[in-house]
Amino acid sequence: MHALGNGASTVRTHATGVEIVRPAAPPTAQEIARAKALQNTSRRRPPPRARWGLGGVAVAAGAAVTVAITLAGGNTPTPPPGPVHLDAKGAILAAADRAEQQPIGKYWSLDIIDGQSYIIRAKTGTYAVTGSQSEMFNWQGVKPGMGEVYYARDLPAHPQDTSLWRKAGSPSRFRVWSGDHYDSFTTKGTSWRDSGNGAGIDPRGGGKFRGRSAEELQNLPADPAKLTEMFLTQSAMGFAKPANRPATPAAIPRVQIRTVVGLLFAPVPPKVRAGMIRALATQPGVHSIGPDTDPLGRHGIALASNDMTNGYPEDGGTYRSRSVAVFDERTGALLSIQEELTKPSGEYAEMKPGFIINYETVRSAAWTDTKPGKPSTELPFS
Repeated sequence: MHALGNGASTVRTHATGVEIVRPAAPPTAQEIARAKALQNTSRRRPPPRARWGLGGVAVAAGAAVTVAITLAGGNTPTPPPGPVHLDAKGAILAAADRAEQQPIGKYWSLDIIDGQSYIIRAKTGTYAVTGSQSEMFNWQGVKPGMGEVYYARDLPAHPQDTSLWRKAGSPSRFRVWSGDHYDSFTTKGTSWRDSGNGAGIDPRGGGKFRGRSAEELQNLPADPAKLTEMFLTQSAMGFAKPANRPATPAAIPRVQIRTVVGLLFAPVPPKVRAGMIRALATQPGVHSIGPDTDPLGRHGIALASNDMTNGYPEDGGTYRSRSVAVFDERTGALLSIQEELTKPSGEYAEMKPGFIINYETVRSAAWTDTKPGKPSTELPFS
């Protein structure tokens, strides 16, 4: 890992991509308690695993508790797109127009999943398994005192090619190489646990989204040029600080995508969401790549960074990958941010281009006028 740091921001490059971390206000006692509650009941996660930066979402007390996340308008499985009458960039801009029309409400809820792919080299054939998976669900009222609650669970590991998995004897445990050590994942998950260790809703919560009030979010500009100046220039992203090294051409579009995703992960107004998509689509090194599919099998349209070399020769060689943000073409909602293989080699030599290396994907997200209930017990993967 390499880091570019100063007092305002830090940019890190990993084997699977680039992460930008921005400072945040110290967590409140309430946030620390909630984070510890989830941390104390969660199994150990492999340290070498690459995590998305999400444009600076703060992690309180070391637990990955995402405070307010994703696009409004809801995310539901979408059918494959029909005949395409727009080019890739036109489709993205049309999705931005649709994002502008989505409603808002009194309560914001989110269900988000993350995962990492590992390679299993069985005698009967090499296949990939998705492990190190977690699912987090939370809802918050738009104003303080309307309540909030957070839930988390560990998801079962699952093979991406069930036929090769069956040929290997349908193992229920997978021993994988994770950065610098071996780790194990099983086909069993855990039940939901809430941030109050069973206490449930915090009636004092609500009203804050990534440290900003709903009013502050409403006051963000919708103009793509203003949003670019505020968030997507090298200076805004921290590259121009004296203590930082110059940004590499490959790093800039990756950080821009993650910065926009971080903003879209907050319940920003529909016009701001649309403006951020439009701003990102015009950045050098960010490309409209047309149809793409997220880890839940939902079809959308995508923006992607230039690809870059990852991995190390001592791990069997390097490979190339790109950062991809997938949007629902019908609503403009963010479906997923994922790292995709572009040139197989090294540890992914037997995979195909488009293989998803790691991801964070939105299972559902919506504004409602009534207080949401508990998360579904149904697993996201069959």
